[in-house]
Amino acid sequence: MTKLSLPTLRAAFGDKLQENISLAAYTSARIGGKADALIIANSADDLAEIISLLWETNSPYLVLGGGSNLLISDKGFSGVIVLNKAKAIRFIEDEDPSVLVESGVTMSRLANQAATKGLAGLEWAATVPGTVGGAVYGNAGAFGGDMAGCLLHLELLTENGRENWDVSALEYAYRSSKLKRDAIKCAILSAEIKLTKGEQVEIQGRMRGFIQKRKLTQPPGASMGSMFKNPEGDFAGRLIEDAGLKGTRIGNVEISTKHGNFFINHGETKSNDVIALIELVQKTVFEKFGEKLELEVEIIGKEHE
Repeated sequence: MTKLSLPTLRAAFGDKLQENISLAAYTSARIGGKADALIIANSADDLAEIISLLWETNSPYLVLGGGSNLLISDKGFSGVIVLNKAKAIRFIEDEDPSVLVESGVTMSRLANQAATKGLAGLEWAATVPGTVGGAVYGNAGAFGGDMAGCLLHLELLTENGRENWDVSALEYAYRSSKLKRDAIKCAILSAEIKLTKGEQVEIQGRMRGFIQKRKLTQPPGASMGSMFKNPEGDFAGRLIEDAGLKGTRIGNVEISTKHGNFFINHGETKSNDVIALIELVQKTVFEKFGEKLELEVEIIGKEHE
């Protein structure tokens, strides 16, 4: 990895650059060491400018939105965290309604705003943690809906400049996209998502139903979201439960007794304990059922010793 030059970054960003920042508070699991530096992007234009400067200075970086589906090493991150707070939303309410949304907007906020305007199609997203950028990147989904089914276009920053991509260019698959699979050097700036006209009361009713169902089936508390991808035709949570692993604990991280695919942070949890629990689950499920569970969560940061 390229070595970070803080003097170069100070010259490029001035007081926007925050140094030696703890990342635990910026992740849904409340786990993670310190980053060398952090910069906040307050708009899509701001995000494009920051990423361009980081490319010019050859600085290692990570764009962070809601911080779900992410495990950051206790040893921290050697580079710059770009905290994406680009939050503009513009609804197009014509015969074929849609919404133009910047990538730092949370999915739940977007779903609620659409529902208030009597626009349907994002009810499933009310239960999805994280931001539009993360959802586009990983094809987030729930309750039969996903980004592949509703995204029209996105605006990306690439080394060639700002580009508009049609959804087909992302080659979406289950919880995956071309951007994720090919590790394309880019930043997701904004997206256009299709909607349909509906009745506000009915849309909000469907959303409440999804939210209630999620509360009944998924645990409260600090977690990374679903730890493993569901194998084809099965559920990771079922396999973990049938392997007798619910309630298993290493240090302060526990496999939820409510849903086997969630690891709960009971406080002061170490990333190495989470890794150990991941490996235990993968080993046990493979030995019992011959199924290799693949992580949905991304592990980033300085290497674990």
